[in-house]
Amino acid sequence: MRLNQWTVQTTDSPIGTAHALLDRRAKERELLDLSQAAPQYPAAPEVLEHIVATARHPRGGDYVGIAGLPHLREAFAADLSDAYRGRVRAEDVIVTSGCNQAFCLAVSALAAPGDEVVLTLPYYFNHDMWLRMAGIVPVYLEPGPDMVPTPEAAQALITPRTRAIVLVTPGNPSGATAAPERIAALAEVAARHDVALILDETYRSFRDTEEPPHELFSVPDWGRTVVSLHSFSKDFAIPGYRVGALVGSPELGREVTKLLDCVAICAPRIGQEAAWAGLTAAREWRRDRAREIADRRHWFRTVMADRPGGFELLSVGGLFGWVRHPFPGRPTEDVVRRLVVELDTLVIPGTAFLPDDRGTFRVSLSNADRDALTDFAGRLEIAAG
Repeated sequence: MRLNQWTVQTTDSPIGTAHALLDRRAKERELLDLSQAAPQYPAAPEVLEHIVATARHPRGGDYVGIAGLPHLREAFAADLSDAYRGRVRAEDVIVTSGCNQAFCLAVSALAAPGDEVVLTLPYYFNHDMWLRMAGIVPVYLEPGPDMVPTPEAAQALITPRTRAIVLVTPGNPSGATAAPERIAALAEVAARHDVALILDETYRSFRDTEEPPHELFSVPDWGRTVVSLHSFSKDFAIPGYRVGALVGSPELGREVTKLLDCVAICAPRIGQEAAWAGLTAAREWRRDRAREIADRRHWFRTVMADRPGGFELLSVGGLFGWVRHPFPGRPTEDVVRRLVVELDTLVIPGTAFLPDDRGTFRVSLSNADRDALTDFAGRLEIAAG
């Protein structure tokens, strides 16, 4: 058989590639796995109880409507309307099998092979992978000094083939968080050119403020431009249940459900019930976990302030730190390989998130407490020796 060359030419999963190095590590220290942003704490008791009740229910394994459980869509629309001080309706919400699927479905509904989608650098690697496998051309948008793109830079990249501008905020991998006014300016650029602004807001609960991430949901006809993507995995510690959401106009939602019907029929029912329980019964638990992650971000800034071994923290936010190593001219993959093989420390090279090597790597803060982050800084000192 002949394989699809768009898929063959696309890189393998960077997470899988990084984890493949674990068999080669020295095992002289406890493993510091700072590679993936999966919560290490269990879900809230209220969520676990509802999951058990759903699993035991005679109809707990049934299909649901393609767009998702009505009570979850209602609850999430209310949650967003409150958090963003705007207006989101249940019919604006499509429940998906995780935020990755939400992105893939949104892009597939907006762009065809040969079209262009603008990705902000550093991009989330699965976004770039999906565009390439779908025959859509990624166009890279350089960020400013604050690691967030300017509207002028985005404007300069738009062509008649452009279908969307993509921004992850807080960023994965950078953690950089766009200010509401910057997001509004990017939305104006997108609206001016009749293209979508896709906001991946997976980590919106893990910011340093409880103010709205942006005010776009209060703008009349926001659905003509804005597509907002969300994940319940990080908020409620249920990554394996695969449940996320796409928030956009009902017109976009109709096209998305055609795609969803073909690839999954619907998101898993038990994951949807878990997300509903989190939204309705675990609000304070959710805030407490966000505060814990905020403490880790603060501590990571502290241990990295003196640039241990010359390693420089470029940005931190959400669940991630973005670090530059002190070995100019040395491939980042080699630096990351040495960290895991000799120092039992697993991070993801920046080349997974960029079209070239800029001497950076991503650190996930969800897997490490204060002691582990202090230990990490010490290992960086050793790596530089």
